Amino acid sequence: MEERRISFRPRAVLSVLGVVVGSAIVLWTIWVTKSVLIWALIALFLAMALNPAVDWVMERGVRRRGIAVGIVYVATLAVIAGISATFIPTLVTEVQDFVDAVPGYVDDLTQGKGKLGFLEREFAIVEKVREAVEKSGAAGVLGLSTTALSITKSILTAVVAVITIAFLTLFMLLEGPAWAERVFSLFPPQSQPRWRKVGHDIYRTVGGYVTGNLTISLIAGVVSTIVLLVLGVQYAVALGLLVAILDLIPLAGATIAAVIVSTIGFLDSLTAGIVLVIFFVIYQQLENHVLQPLVYGRTVKLSPLVVLVAVLVGAELAGVIGALGAIPIAGSLQVLIVDFLDNRRAKLQTGEPGPASDGLD
Repeated sequence: MEERRISFRPRAVLSVLGVVVGSAIVLWTIWVTKSVLIWALIALFLAMALNPAVDWVMERGVRRRGIAVGIVYVATLAVIAGISATFIPTLVTEVQDFVDAVPGYVDDLTQGKGKLGFLEREFAIVEKVREAVEKSGAAGVLGLSTTALSITKSILTAVVAVITIAFLTLFMLLEGPAWAERVFSLFPPQSQPRWRKVGHDIYRTVGGYVTGNLTISLIAGVVSTIVLLVLGVQYAVALGLLVAILDLIPLAGATIAAVIVSTIGFLDSLTAGIVLVIFFVIYQQLENHVLQPLVYGRTVKLSPLVVLVAVLVGAELAGVIGALGAIPIAGSLQVLIVDFLDNRRAKLQTGEPGPASDGLD
């Protein structure tokens, strides 16, 4: 039987090694700079959400894009500052009141009295904490040795992130259309209309989702705050802000907020807890079946299964930020897949390159 020898050219081996090493370097770079990439992705989403307002200002007579961007940017900052000036003093007061009330809660807990007394009566929580302190010390139980450093680092990182995202959003608004044109110009002239259509569909999907998600979360926070104020629940503004923030997280965020706020409502009074449970059940139905279809419109069309898988994968890869960005990324991939399938189908039918995909239209 004749032996067959398989030989590899040195050039082919070097090419494969080059691809492997290059891929490893790219993956390593992405991992090292993942925080910056996440900031850039957030800024991109915000720029897409604000760009329709910039176009609206330009349609009203402002011809220079820089001036229109400046108007929208300053107006957005003014709105944020106005909301902050309205709610932050109340929020600070409520947090301070909570801090002042903590010693009373601790005293009730140790004596098995008050709203939290059941933790001592039913679970002997004080004895368990005391045993843990005796075993590893307060620093081991509470992590006091690194808490101050961690908090300081987190605050500095958050400040840097906010400033960086703000400037990245501004620059993307200013230079985004020019960069898009440069990218489209790289394609052959006959295929540029197709990719411009794909780009428009992706822009509409992502921008529509970001704007809609922010709007729905704002509505959830405001309505929840009003209900909490009417019920007389303590820390209503702080809890309403918590609802708005958690409502940004797809699928699970609203449920987590409902559980937390309803639990605090039960600690305040049985009536408040029951009313809050009923309110969140009704509101979530309205949000899922009325607000989301109305606000999102035709911009984001994903099946619940795709949304669930995308959110789970995003959360596994990048935590809460990954969960937030999962749906717009999945929507963008859907636009590309639909365009590819439509274009391939057109080629099979006519033997020629097909027209641009209709995307989500």
